[in-house]
Amino acid sequence: MAAIASTVFFLLGPGLEAGVGPWLLTGGWDRGSDLPAQGLWTIVGAVLVAAGVAVLVLSFAGFARDGRGTPTPAVPTGRLVVSGAYRYVRNPMYLATAAVIVGEGLLLARPVLFAAATAYVATLRFCGRRWEEPALRERFGPPYDAYRQAVPGWLPRRRPWSG
Repeated sequence: MAAIASTVFFLLGPGLEAGVGPWLLTGGWDRGSDLPAQGLWTIVGAVLVAAGVAVLVLSFAGFARDGRGTPTPAVPTGRLVVSGAYRYVRNPMYLATAAVIVGEGLLLARPVLFAAATAYVATLRFCGRRWEEPALRERFGPPYDAYRQAVPGWLPRRRPWSG
């Protein structure tokens, strides 16, 4: 059940945020002319998209495997997930989705996607502080507090947390 719910949420969450949203903002997947066409930017964009998708897939799988649930409140985890990318940063899925959007901006030469990624992160940062973090604190108590103190929300640690 968790795997199915995670797949649906993956399509509805990051799929819309990094797929449909950028497609609508750019009017399709055509390459723009708003940035210089340099091979380096294309490579960096492709790396960001690939890395972001990899982190997303592994994070969603970790929720199903380690947390016995999904990232969505509709089918929440039974345990606090602090494995995988969560050992480095508390919001790896948000950062990964933002990386995909920025990568698409570089691949498509569309700076509007840089603004979209910035707005995405700002919105999620606000929502996280307002609703998500208090809900996690209430649900998981002291273990979440210890995790929150040790692992940064947005800038990854150099070394994985092993708490």
